[in-house]
Amino acid sequence: MNPGIQVLIVLAATSLGGCRAQECGKAPLGNRIVGGIDAPDGAWPWQVDIHLGSSGHVCGGTLIASNWVLSAAHCFPKISEIYSYSFYVGRHKLNSYNQYESHHSAIRVVVPPDYMDPQTGRDLALVQLAEPVTWSVRVQPICLPVSGMAFTEGTLCHVTGWGDTQEGVSLSGVGTLQQVKIPIIEQNSCNSMYKVQSYYSETVDILPDMICAGFKDGGKDSCQGDSGGPLVCPAGNRTWVQAGVVSFGLGCAQPNRPGVYTKVSAFTDLIKSTVSNAQLIGGGFQREANEALVLGYSLALVLLGR
Repeated sequence: MNPGIQVLIVLAATSLGGCRAQECGKAPLGNRIVGGIDAPDGAWPWQVDIHLGSSGHVCGGTLIASNWVLSAAHCFPKISEIYSYSFYVGRHKLNSYNQYESHHSAIRVVVPPDYMDPQTGRDLALVQLAEPVTWSVRVQPICLPVSGMAFTEGTLCHVTGWGDTQEGVSLSGVGTLQQVKIPIIEQNSCNSMYKVQSYYSETVDILPDMICAGFKDGGKDSCQGDSGGPLVCPAGNRTWVQAGVVSFGLGCAQPNRPGVYTKVSAFTDLIKSTVSNAQLIGGGFQREANEALVLGYSLALVLLGR
């Protein structure tokens, strides 16, 4: 076979197949948390640990591009102080040595207009790092959902973070990254739960730019210190997509008070206009990629005269 044709076949099968220089949502080493377990090292390579000055760990985040982190707006109450924050990628243990981690500073943070506080919505932040990260098996970007992408009730997703393991109880020991599997809760159901009187008499409205996940009986949830971290859901083909950003809750893992997350798909326009190389996928992503792959092979066969 002509070497030039061989190269063309490879390009047709990859470039036209929808592959990118750095594929999102893949965890090469993997197959606020209450009721969770230690995450395997490298299982969530988009996880970011955010520190503020001498206060240490304050929030989580996710890599969405080589120089952009997705987090929560309430993690950055004073945007002018962004230079006081530190961002760690490739980190597994909060209080111990991490061989593969790197440290980064930031130069800009973008939040939605009119953001006030988590319970009034729009709790999302895009943070630009001063220098791009270096991709590796332990440092990867997460895929983001296209506008309007729905996550049906009962879908089992994961939350990860270094937050409290109980209300007022910090992560102990070396502080291994925690993970917990929880189901998506439909918006009306979540609204109804938050209207039930409980130990936390306060009630809130679940707005269209919010998404809930957890259990009616409580027991598993995000908690203080997990803010800004990811709620990721399976998108098929061993790919993960970020459905939400840890935003708020009333207490941690309490009955009828599931975790409330910023719905990432509600901010697609802001993300696309700010982070040009963020990778967004939707329900038709796999089908479209397969169709392009067939087209690529067909083109190659035509050129081969078959």
